[in-house]
Amino acid sequence: LRRLGVGPSDRVVAYLPNIPETLVAFLATASLGAVWSSCAPEFGARSIIDRWGQVEPTVLLAVDGYMHGDRAVDRTGEVAAIRAGLPSLAHTVHLPHLDAGAAPPPGASTWDDLLAPTDAALSFVPVPFDHPLYVLFSSGTTGLPKAIVHGHGGILLEHAKVLALHLDLGPGDRFFWFSTTGWMMWNLLVSGLLVGSTVVLFDGNPGHPDLDTLWSLAARTETSVLGLSAPFLTACRRAGLRPAADHDLTGVRIVGSTGAPLPADGYRWVRDEVGAHVQVASISGGTDVCTAFVGSSPVLPVHAGVIPTRLLGCRVEAWDDTATSVVGATGELVLAAPMPSMPVGFWGDDDGTRYRGAYFDVFPGVWRHGDWITIAEDGSCVISGRSDATLNRGGVRLGSAEFYAVVDSFDEVVDSLVIHLEDADGGLGDLLLFVALRPGVDLDEDLRARLVGRLRSELSPRHGPDAVLAVPAVPRTLSGKRVEVPVKRILRGTPVAEAVAAGALTDPSALDALVAVALARQATTR
Repeated sequence: LRRLGVGPSDRVVAYLPNIPETLVAFLATASLGAVWSSCAPEFGARSIIDRWGQVEPTVLLAVDGYMHGDRAVDRTGEVAAIRAGLPSLAHTVHLPHLDAGAAPPPGASTWDDLLAPTDAALSFVPVPFDHPLYVLFSSGTTGLPKAIVHGHGGILLEHAKVLALHLDLGPGDRFFWFSTTGWMMWNLLVSGLLVGSTVVLFDGNPGHPDLDTLWSLAARTETSVLGLSAPFLTACRRAGLRPAADHDLTGVRIVGSTGAPLPADGYRWVRDEVGAHVQVASISGGTDVCTAFVGSSPVLPVHAGVIPTRLLGCRVEAWDDTATSVVGATGELVLAAPMPSMPVGFWGDDDGTRYRGAYFDVFPGVWRHGDWITIAEDGSCVISGRSDATLNRGGVRLGSAEFYAVVDSFDEVVDSLVIHLEDADGGLGDLLLFVALRPGVDLDEDLRARLVGRLRSELSPRHGPDAVLAVPAVPRTLSGKRVEVPVKRILRGTPVAEAVAAGALTDPSALDALVAVALARQATTR
């Protein structure tokens, strides 16, 4: 990188999958005081340009394609479009991934060029505590993604704390958390090196050839801390997997879960089918801080469906509408005091206007994250969904996560999405439940009645859906989040292109199909 002229504050961006070369390039970039940003090659060119166009990179590292299961996905066209859309680029480095013998595109150097012998001594560039380390991007479902800048010092402190103290990681451990290079969990995974652990990298589809793939990987690599997602664990439970019966998982002592609240049944499944010795570490945080606010501790008990504690150094509180901290009641998740890895700022937001508007507009001077949280007397807590996707029916307010915990417990349901269209006149509004069903399952009146009945009895009589609608799939972002707020805006009349960026979705056709079903239902009820 030095031979390419990279120095402090230059931006190096990587269109690379989760492979060793990506980790090597990140460490090299950090050692020079340059600024790193990575995106998975699943991202389309438009999504990439929307992100990296903001930081004006000088060097791009890119693969020719990636593997998804047994399918090779060519990305040479996207790389060409990205190069054309980023005029700041001075160098492109080609990393052959699909075809080792493929020639680099015109004007590009190769990974081997970067590894050419040199007489220069290994050294690193000292930087200030808050010097930018990397730029992460929000999902960008409702506009240009936020370019979130994290600093060297804050991230080192935060990740050392989380990994060494909360996950009890150290030398001798092998640490794996499934992630693409476009999600903050990749950054946390790489920091396993900070505490002396060996990190396990996985590139590909975790469901190929079947859901047993990651459990087999954990056994083969003797992974001790295995990080997955709540939807993946739920899928394994529904599929009837018995990982401990098929593999030696005695070395796994923690199964981590993030990406969504983990239902109580998920905790019990890990205990029963992975091992009673395994600690379930459900954590919740975000790209904004590149860590978690709440999570596990090796010295606290685990109760199904409950996150044990607020993390050290995180003054997490639940605030009501009067900015009063409440215990035992649901409120807005706020950080009542700064924590180590709050962002240095947003790239290009020199006066901090966008940064303040994103987090400090509701409670001046206090970070509001946008989640509902309930904190118990003992400090344990439950996350119940996004506060901007609240289901408020006749004054009874529930988070969407509470809804999904009920619906997703049905074996017939593969995925679900709930949307509440409020009544401007103060009525109950329209509560819509979209369900993606197992192959061969029909949404008949019996299943509808059972879904509605369970929701009424387990949540509240007011939260029985006004309609249960079958869809082929539930739209999710590239990081696996349900697309609740954009769908709500679309059903309120916002054009699809304004409500959500197609490039931020794993499958834009899933959104189109869901909206078509919803609009057809609206047409029949007018």
